[in-house]
Amino acid sequence: MLNFAFENPVKLIFGSGQLEELKNEIPQYGNKILLVYGGGSIKKSGLYDKVVNTLKEIDADVHELAGVEPNPRISTVRKGVDICKQEGIDFLLAVGGGSVIDCTKAIAAGAKYDGDAWDIVIKKAQVEAALPFGTVLTLAATGSEMNAGSVITNWETQEKYGWGSPLTFPQFSILDPENTFTVPRDQTIYGIVDMMSHVLETYFHQGTNTHLQDRMCESVLTTVMETAPKLLDDLESYEHRETILYSGTIALNGMLSMGIRGDWATHNLEHAVSAVYDIPHAGGLAILFPNWMRHTLNENPGRVKQLAVRVFGVDPEGKTDEETALEGINKLSEFWSSLGAPSRLADYDIDDSKVEVMADKAMANGEFGNFKKLNRDDVLAIYRASL
Repeated sequence: MLNFAFENPVKLIFGSGQLEELKNEIPQYGNKILLVYGGGSIKKSGLYDKVVNTLKEIDADVHELAGVEPNPRISTVRKGVDICKQEGIDFLLAVGGGSVIDCTKAIAAGAKYDGDAWDIVIKKAQVEAALPFGTVLTLAATGSEMNAGSVITNWETQEKYGWGSPLTFPQFSILDPENTFTVPRDQTIYGIVDMMSHVLETYFHQGTNTHLQDRMCESVLTTVMETAPKLLDDLESYEHRETILYSGTIALNGMLSMGIRGDWATHNLEHAVSAVYDIPHAGGLAILFPNWMRHTLNENPGRVKQLAVRVFGVDPEGKTDEETALEGINKLSEFWSSLGAPSRLADYDIDDSKVEVMADKAMANGEFGNFKKLNRDDVLAIYRASL
């Protein structure tokens, strides 16, 4: 395995009724709070009122930024930055899913930067300071509640990039499974695909002596796969929501990737698709990941075979490594389809008319991927296989 140093400073506050902890956590950072949330689902669920009432109990001066998009826009980030600078905001509180948290991270960094926050996203500027922020998570998916990463879209230029900084870890994250009860079926499915994709991105690497990391990844995948159908049959099951919520956090808080350099090419491929078509991120991953696996299979068929046998129960007897691996890839695709995830770009009415445009955007920073470096021909092949 690779040499590594691990540090994750996020205070994870997990379980039923933990919203009360806001009273203990927020006062140490200041009084002026910017509450950041999405399209209004937290108002329908009653969570908004609970949060606002809790903030009133500590006499917080609350300002709001509503309407964060599923693929958060730099335009919304800029609005948040303006509020922070104009009102002298001390602390940001993100109440929502990964998109709301990603947007909040960009606001936190942008509020301490003199230029345009987009400079930070495109790595033209480094984060030298950021406002502190916390999160109240409402969707199990991205793991953004316990990492420093963020993905922001510039819709005007049709660009979508991931970025991060050691200064953009949340100070704390409150995870109450009950706050995910009202997540609709389709969003629940997307969340499951997203967290599994994060584990798979970690799993596909070229490192050696990663026996424990491999088993940890496989354990998260099998746990999610065992729980997902049960949850979709009972969307208000505390037990199943709890398992999936915790799995999403573990999938991308750095614990699985110690000593590993994961691939992450499929995320880059998807960012280019949703930058052009604004489709759900996890929907794009469900389509692209199996096709990326097929395209890169010959790079290390033994690793894909290991996944097929250990996670998908493929019997390797009498089969080549490639045959076993392909059977595992097909089982992954079949599992996601069984949940209700899309399997073709055509499911989003995407044809081949902008394949070249998507490829240009995916290749904006040159070849990418750590399991296998993808060039433009590779990208086009994967997109076309996904149509």
